[in-house]
Amino acid sequence: MIENFWKDKYPEGIPSEVDVEKYNSVVEVMEESFAKFATKPAFTHMGRTITYGELEKLSAQFASYLQNHTTLEKGDRIAVQLPNVVQYPVVVFGAMRAGMIVVNTNPLYTEREMEHQFNDSGAKALVCYAGMASLAQNVVPRTGVKHVIVTEIADLHPFPKKQIINTVVKRVKKMVPAYDNLEHISLNKALKLGASGRFDKASVNRDDIAVLQYTGGTTGVAKGAMLTHGNLVSNMCQAHVFFEAVLNEGQETVIAPLPLYHIYSFTVNCMIMMYTGNHSILIPNPRDIPGFIKELGNWDFSGMLGINTLFVALCNNEDFRKLDFSSLKLTISGGMALTKDAADQWEQVTGCIVSEGYGMTETSPIVSFNPPGYGQIGTIGIPAPNTICKTIDDDGNDLALGEPGELCVKGPQVMKGYWQRPDETAKTITEDGWLKTGDVAVIKDDGFMKIVDRKKDMIIVSGFNVYPNELEDFIVSHPDIVECAAIGVPDDKSGEAVKVFAVTTNKNLTDKEVRDFCRDGLTAYKIPKFVEFRDELPKTNVGKILRRELRDEELKKIGAA
Repeated sequence: MIENFWKDKYPEGIPSEVDVEKYNSVVEVMEESFAKFATKPAFTHMGRTITYGELEKLSAQFASYLQNHTTLEKGDRIAVQLPNVVQYPVVVFGAMRAGMIVVNTNPLYTEREMEHQFNDSGAKALVCYAGMASLAQNVVPRTGVKHVIVTEIADLHPFPKKQIINTVVKRVKKMVPAYDNLEHISLNKALKLGASGRFDKASVNRDDIAVLQYTGGTTGVAKGAMLTHGNLVSNMCQAHVFFEAVLNEGQETVIAPLPLYHIYSFTVNCMIMMYTGNHSILIPNPRDIPGFIKELGNWDFSGMLGINTLFVALCNNEDFRKLDFSSLKLTISGGMALTKDAADQWEQVTGCIVSEGYGMTETSPIVSFNPPGYGQIGTIGIPAPNTICKTIDDDGNDLALGEPGELCVKGPQVMKGYWQRPDETAKTITEDGWLKTGDVAVIKDDGFMKIVDRKKDMIIVSGFNVYPNELEDFIVSHPDIVECAAIGVPDDKSGEAVKVFAVTTNKNLTDKEVRDFCRDGLTAYKIPKFVEFRDELPKTNVGKILRRELRDEELKKIGAA
């Protein structure tokens, strides 16, 4: 029994501290795993499995290519814009082994979003999926990117499967728009060039930046959270304590439907699973529920990570209910709040209790978690080892246990700061190292915590952060819109949906026209589901729009209904 594990190993409770300085860098962790688990499967996508030994070889080839065939040097930024394919760990681990800083980039980004991120990060190289290359073709000339590497969906599959899949995707399904004017090299050619030489392992330490993970933070302007090697390996060690009751080294198969470019999946699948020598099954499109379930049927899986909306969608599918869940012993929930109904339904269908956690991009990301067999449904668990949490009032005063206030976090997983934005960093991290999360929480006497509200205006759509400032800045660029406000409203499918209140000079403007305008510059999940036109918006005495008042109005409507 899992409960007995905790009682036997930690009779006085989960340890409050672990050795987070066990490793000096992510590179050190991966090289240990490459040697220790060389013959074990590491990642699988569309039937292609790469072992840890293959991952070592391929990532070394990519590192060699970067060092010997590009102008990149240690500390340069390389944007990686890939879905969940086996190329992702090859590229990311190779870049880190060469001493580069990885800039994780959403493959669904529009040209505007790509341009901002590439320029803000100062990226000098880009690795992208062929389906995004046509956008890169337009964006790259407006950035400092000097090297572009393009990979097709099945590039690491063996012949002839590679050619068959790539041809079907490109010619039959028409999923790869032409990118004839993009100066680039294919990933396979880059790997071949890298194989002809060798790379010199870069000297990196805990203070060096490993990843720039873009987020709106608490203010909404997309900025890069500087996650160091120390941040990532610390959070890996902290999280491993929570998972060790159910994660046996080199024996587990874990389903990875969430994108690896997101810090949640990155830490679980590229850090913790690598550290324990376990196998991640990459799902590139979890929105294709029938295809997702078909893939699940191929595996005797023991773990899965997901978000509330995904759990609901799966449990409501009859074919999913027919799967064999006898091996499933770990289900991780994060990214958005887990509802009691979703948790109950998942346990009823699979027999596995969902373990919910809490984190932020700025905390690498895990702050707290419900250890399997040791948790409390409806809470975000207990603080990770080496992590201190407290709540404060609006004046910054510490609050007693049980009193709701803004959750603040201190620990080795807290980011170095925001890339080239010291003022924004100072707003989020205090001089004595406390990160202000913007979430209102209650810390119970037993250490378990509950999120009760969000102090910040961030909207969470299917686990993705949507920042009102970004939406509003874009929408008011419409020639007929004077001002607007974006809020999140409850939604059965996505948890929250975006609603925009707009003041317009054109009385004939329609909500569809506003949404169509947004599609040209915003990722799909950011596009407002609802648009309401008003003559004016509620404001403070100094003219600041009161989003909270608009949210309260919406909640009252729901209550009245």
